[in-house]
Amino acid sequence: MTHPRTTVAKIWDAHRILSDAGSDLLWIDRHYLHEGSHHAFARLRTGNRPLRHPELTFGVADHYAPSAQARATEVTGTMIARLQRNTSDFGVDSFGMGDPRRGIVHVAMPEQGLTLPGLSIVCGDSHTATHGAFGAFAFGIGASEVAHVLATQTLWQKPPPVMRIRVTGTLPQGTTAKDLALAIIGQIGTGGATGHAVEYAGPAIAALSMEERMTLCNMTIEMGARSGLVPADQTTFDWLKGRPMAPTGADWDAAVAEWRTLAPDEGATYDRDVALDAGTVAPMVTWGTSPEQVAPVTGRIPADATPDSLSYMGLTAGAQIDSIAIDRAFIGSCTNGRLADLQAAARILKGQRVAVPLLVSPGSEAVARQAEASGLADIFRAAGAEWGASGCSLCVGMNGDQVAAGERCASTSNRNFRGRQGPGARTHLMSPEMVAAAALTGRITDARALSAKATP
Repeated sequence: MTHPRTTVAKIWDAHRILSDAGSDLLWIDRHYLHEGSHHAFARLRTGNRPLRHPELTFGVADHYAPSAQARATEVTGTMIARLQRNTSDFGVDSFGMGDPRRGIVHVAMPEQGLTLPGLSIVCGDSHTATHGAFGAFAFGIGASEVAHVLATQTLWQKPPPVMRIRVTGTLPQGTTAKDLALAIIGQIGTGGATGHAVEYAGPAIAALSMEERMTLCNMTIEMGARSGLVPADQTTFDWLKGRPMAPTGADWDAAVAEWRTLAPDEGATYDRDVALDAGTVAPMVTWGTSPEQVAPVTGRIPADATPDSLSYMGLTAGAQIDSIAIDRAFIGSCTNGRLADLQAAARILKGQRVAVPLLVSPGSEAVARQAEASGLADIFRAAGAEWGASGCSLCVGMNGDQVAAGERCASTSNRNFRGRQGPGARTHLMSPEMVAAAALTGRITDARALSAKATP
């Protein structure tokens, strides 16, 4: 008899090919690529190596995809063309510019039904943990590892310690999965899960939609974790059924039966346990230059706040969070660029006009089409926001979208590091509702007050 196993252990064991010196050679089920993969393709060309499994490899143009042609640059065009050439030469199905499937890799691939429970998934992007929302073991890899997977469809890895984060209770009205993620990071710190694979558990997690689970798993990397995972359940299966590349017919039934076995066994032990009551979570806002430098919107910057962070952000210890003025706002990214995120922001903005520039970049072309068809895009336009094209946009500032030095941006993205949105840019992370509220008032604002007045 085997001892009780975690979900991560079950997936790991199913993908182990061989072991040596404390590391395991893992089979990789899905390999996602974006424009940053050019170094790995160059290594294949230099070594005259074929791509081992092109049918398991999928590309997408996202990091350099311009949200507006006026801000496109020679670099953005070069990087997108290079991805198209590499994927075409090696027989990879890639969602390039003009492809209706295109979007941010962590939005578009799940939409297509490529991300499935129990799979091992890698991508040269740290936020690959997003796919763990589906009960997959998903993690980001570096350029040399991308080349290794392209050449072998395998990867050497050390088994990670597994942390369980159990969330009880219910999220209060007006709080979101983004607030929950920031609250956890605020509690354990950006190094609190370093090197771990995180499994989420508890009634508050089970109550989350798939979009909310993706947001939570996406932000798990900001805790220092290797990956984040929510075991698959009926919510997962309902979301995936009928997706273009998901199993169908008898294959679907067999897959679901297999996926149901991937819950953690009763009595499974974890290397670390963390508990949180969802009922204590409030709308959260980062004030510093790390996701752990976060406070409730009703709170203040801590008296012992790091001086270097305060200096960079142009703030003072003890200041009220909701007194901070902003210069611009951004709604989008692989964290909060899905349809549900846009719907939440639109409920705040409907019938109102923004006080500062607001850029909205849908997470995929499919999200953009749904937003146009449902009238959401018109709500943003009527509010004075810029409705941009799909892509990573202001999350990382590679596509021509940047925040000017010294400007303060309310953002739904995942990182507030120095210069993340542009040299000298100051970033405050928050939920889509909170960004919408800040855009309307020109300062960080408790969206719950505006939600009560929002047009239904």
